[in-house]
Amino acid sequence: WAKLRARAARQPPRSAAPAKLLVVVEGKHDIEFLRRISRTLHDDDPCLPALSELERCGRLVFVPFGGGDVVAWADRLAGVQQHELHLYDRELPPETAVRERAAAIVNARPGCRAFVTGKRALENYLSPQAIYEARGLQLCFSDDDPVADLAAQGEWLNAARQPAWELLPARARKRLRERAKRWLNTRAAERMTVERIDQCDPQGEIRLWLETIARLAR
Repeated sequence: WAKLRARAARQPPRSAAPAKLLVVVEGKHDIEFLRRISRTLHDDDPCLPALSELERCGRLVFVPFGGGDVVAWADRLAGVQQHELHLYDRELPPETAVRERAAAIVNARPGCRAFVTGKRALENYLSPQAIYEARGLQLCFSDDDPVADLAAQGEWLNAARQPAWELLPARARKRLRERAKRWLNTRAAERMTVERIDQCDPQGEIRLWLETIARLAR
């Protein structure tokens, strides 16, 4: 016990100050995507933040709310009185309107900013080349396609498994989709070069998100 107390005394004190910015996203896979893409862009342009570094120095905390009622999260953290950045997947109508309404609520609050992705989800910002290099899977998809579902189905078909994809229980398809989201937002995201990011995001949405995070986290 005495040794433990002595060891604790040698540890540098941790700051009790709260993070300057809360980044509210829908799930853990979004966090993995943003960490990796921000690192790639930061290495090319140091003016853009590497989000993992902001996390380490206590300037940023990710808050994954796990889906559900997006509008309820638009002001749920107001009592914390910290800057917030919310990032919502656009999805498809009528869900798009719900997310735009939530973003409008956030943007009406001082020190807070919200974005709705121009594409259906963050996986839509991945290039087919990065996906192929990550998993050997050739996918063609548009901005509105459910990329994780297509990846899960493609892997199932490539493995020639039974039963047919359409006959799988919904629970099994959901599990495979979750597995696909995991490697899409990690292994495929790690293979996104600056050139691929610019090609898949010609409007510069990702750079705008990162610029806004840097400003709010100061």
